[in-house]
Amino acid sequence: MMDALARALMPHLIIAPIVLPLLAAALMLLLRNRGRWTVAAINVTACVLGVVLAMMLLHWVHHMARPLSVGVYLPSNWSMPYGIVLAADRLAAMMVLLTSLIGLAAVLYSCARWHQAGAFFHPLFQLQLMGLYGAFLTADLFNLFVFFEITLTASYGLLLHGTGAPRVRAGMHYIALNLMASSLFLMGAAILYGVTGTLSMADMAIMVPAIPEDDRALLHAGAAILAVAFFVKAAVWPLNFWMPAAYSSAGAPVAALFALLTKLGVYAILRLWTLLFPQDAGISALFGGPALVALGLVTLTFGALGVLASQHLGRMAAFYAILSSGTLLAALGFGQPAVTGGALYYSFGSTMAVSTLFLLVELIDRTRQVEDRPPLEWWEMSVDAFAVSAFYEPYVQHQRGVNLDDAEEELIGRAIPGSMAFLGLAFMACGLTIAGLPPMPGFVGKMVILSALLNPQGFGQNAQVSPAAWTLLGLLMVGGLLSIVAASRAGVRYFWTPTGRTAPRLRVVEIAPIAMLLALNAALVWRADEVMRYVNATARHLHRPDDYISAVVAARPVPPPAPRASAPTPEEQP
Repeated sequence: MMDALARALMPHLIIAPIVLPLLAAALMLLLRNRGRWTVAAINVTACVLGVVLAMMLLHWVHHMARPLSVGVYLPSNWSMPYGIVLAADRLAAMMVLLTSLIGLAAVLYSCARWHQAGAFFHPLFQLQLMGLYGAFLTADLFNLFVFFEITLTASYGLLLHGTGAPRVRAGMHYIALNLMASSLFLMGAAILYGVTGTLSMADMAIMVPAIPEDDRALLHAGAAILAVAFFVKAAVWPLNFWMPAAYSSAGAPVAALFALLTKLGVYAILRLWTLLFPQDAGISALFGGPALVALGLVTLTFGALGVLASQHLGRMAAFYAILSSGTLLAALGFGQPAVTGGALYYSFGSTMAVSTLFLLVELIDRTRQVEDRPPLEWWEMSVDAFAVSAFYEPYVQHQRGVNLDDAEEELIGRAIPGSMAFLGLAFMACGLTIAGLPPMPGFVGKMVILSALLNPQGFGQNAQVSPAAWTLLGLLMVGGLLSIVAASRAGVRYFWTPTGRTAPRLRVVEIAPIAMLLALNAALVWRADEVMRYVNATARHLHRPDDYISAVVAARPVPPPAPRASAPTPEEQP
């Protein structure tokens, strides 16, 4: 059924993830006077449809787009490279699906209360998704800039959603830094256009090998300026000083969606680097690779130290995002398909874990607050009466009179509220994933990365391992250790030592998105073989971009329909 539906919707399926949030945002603005729940229902429906479209697009690219596994769409129906070009390959489809899933989780969570804190939360949310989808699907450098700006413009409003001086102060820093990055983006794109004469990324990749030696330095300078703009968005050290304050002060669903923005910066680096400087690009082959590795290693170190130094869960989650970004950048900089495949697998689990952690921060902070208890609504779930001790009551009966605390009260058999049990287990799963401990997907991704780095020619083959690979190995181990120490310390502070606190009341719309993201992380491990085959195929096509280039260059406008034959006039009739 999915095959038939995807085939029927092609090639318009490529542009559908961009058009859907645009139409949803326009509809919500038209109906904003109908009530918040009407607008929220439209937002949730659009996000659900976005997940369905993303799944169909990934299915079509992976199983049906033969032999190149790339779909191309010309929205303006102009020939390449003069018109707008959208291209969906395995990497773009993967990122669109990841965006749709996190977007759905964030919007469900926001329906508990956050969407009532501002007038235009839902339209801005859909415009943010539109910018992300467009940036992942575009095949044109200028339109990449346009979609970046759509994403950033919406993020400005979402970051300031709510009240509070810390949010406004962090928002001003966020806006200033990203405006600077946008200026660098334009400068780098202008230089590359001046050298290559095109803004189509595929056409630019064709031009790069033929650039004269006198212009080669200008090409590299343009690429380096463009990379700095992407480094700001990817939270690469030392350009990430704004991120912990901005992300930790944002609302929980907004911060969960912002976890994708760092991956957008890494995606842009990976896309352009593999297109313009592949291994067969001659003197420019893998240009900047050592710099990517070095910056990734430093960013990883900075993120790990920041996680250890953080005392607030929001800042800890932000530094976890920096740690994840540094790991990805360092792994991708080696330019090895096997390492890139492991990094892409790791990006799935780490991004969803960071988003989940941002959602958990607000719920965990409620354990330190005294809540007034209004009557329950239909979407709320009370867990006050649920206690984990009910599951081991038979064991408790045999242990009466032992294990007393300082107040000589029994420890065994003391009720654990269900809400605290859920929050504790979810927090532990996120910490294990980001730290890279088994059996979570972070462990699988890191093991694949390290196996490929330490055995570049396969197991059983003697090959020299670079010092950078050994450094990444050591930092991944140390970073994982520091991460688990920080998570354990936070777990003790929030879940083990507190006594006498009222367990927070959790709503269904708050629990459901967190459970969904955790289940998806578990599915990554359960279906690890299939996911690894997909990301390895993605990595091979990235480092050998001939199929992507050929598909984009070969795209042709749809010819206009033939004019209908008019009825003969009386003079023309025999």
